[in-house]
Amino acid sequence: MEREIEIDCEKVVESERVRELCRRVEILEEQLMQSQRLSAVGELTSTTAHEFNNILMTIINYAKLGMRHIDKTSQKNAFDKILAAANRAAKVTGTILAAAKNRKQSFEPTNLITLVDDVMLLLEREMNKYKISVERYFPESVPDILADGNQIQQVLINLLVNARQSMSNGGQLVLKITYDEENEMLDLMIRDYGCGIDEAKLPYIFDRFYSTKSGPDETGKGGTGLGLAACRGIIEQHKGVIRVESKVGKGTAFTLRLPTVIRAKIIELREKENKDNAQKEISKN
Repeated sequence: MEREIEIDCEKVVESERVRELCRRVEILEEQLMQSQRLSAVGELTSTTAHEFNNILMTIINYAKLGMRHIDKTSQKNAFDKILAAANRAAKVTGTILAAAKNRKQSFEPTNLITLVDDVMLLLEREMNKYKISVERYFPESVPDILADGNQIQQVLINLLVNARQSMSNGGQLVLKITYDEENEMLDLMIRDYGCGIDEAKLPYIFDRFYSTKSGPDETGKGGTGLGLAACRGIIEQHKGVIRVESKVGKGTAFTLRLPTVIRAKIIELREKENKDNAQKEISKN
């Protein structure tokens, strides 16, 4: 009897050790993902430095032009150009700060088109640098999704940088948003025409620490095997689905399927009902 108690105690201790190790691994993974996100933000800040220089030169040149010309038409044109450049600078700054902010998770009605446009504003210089042409196929308007904008931006940055890396010699990137009105879902497709992913590797690309890359590229991005795993986790938290289609030599298409605010509320109510029903069943037993 004493021997059995001793064995049971050892099992309890071992179980506690396993749980503690799992907890530490989760903390380390979270810290690594946070570090990766901040590294990406740092890289974006570096790539937008040139953009800020262009904006400042625009402001300076039109300010000088406005000072040289005393007629109201020329001055108004100069002021309009200065205002447009300043607004662009403010938008770039705001988007970078939003991406860098380590805020508490908050789901709010969010416009997906605006999110994509903000991220593309940050990545515009990088896409131009690597000769990536971007085609957008967006409706004039779409219903909002219930989202943490910071997290969705993280997903978009990861997928867009992956697409850029797959086209080392330049290429075409296609962004397409469609609204499934019947099911109240939005689909965002990010398609590149790069190297593609081997069919045998596709089932594993969302696994943690699995990477199809040999390591970070010259910009320090990619290769940890955490990017796509984080993307899937974020999309699933948003009650959505992430899918991938790829063919070697033909390119890759990632599709994010996200519920609108209406659909998200319905899912939330159903989950609450299922949880309440499960608790009632437990209480009966």
